[in-house]
Amino acid sequence: MATKKVQESIARIEHMEAILDEASERLAALENCLAEFEEIQDKISELEAYYTGSKWREDLELDEAGKLPDDLKRGVLSEDGIYDLLERNRELKDRIDK
Repeated sequence: MATKKVQESIARIEHMEAILDEASERLAALENCLAEFEEIQDKISELEAYYTGSKWREDLELDEAGKLPDDLKRGVLSEDGIYDLLERNRELKDRIDK
């Protein structure tokens, strides 16, 4: 029969082992998410260039004139949609850089 000290040691080791396992899983998941975040940055830069350039305004004007097909997905023409995404991206970059 194990002594109280041995039982406490076993309980502590099991507890710490659970922390190690959970932390390892979560860090691996975070590494995957960060890799995906880094991979999308070029496309986000492309979206920002579109939004801040003349092509976005041209596309919006065509939409407002009713010249685009009704079934065309056009969330990208929403000022709030792109702006909010760009802000979220900046905020996440700031959090990562801290």
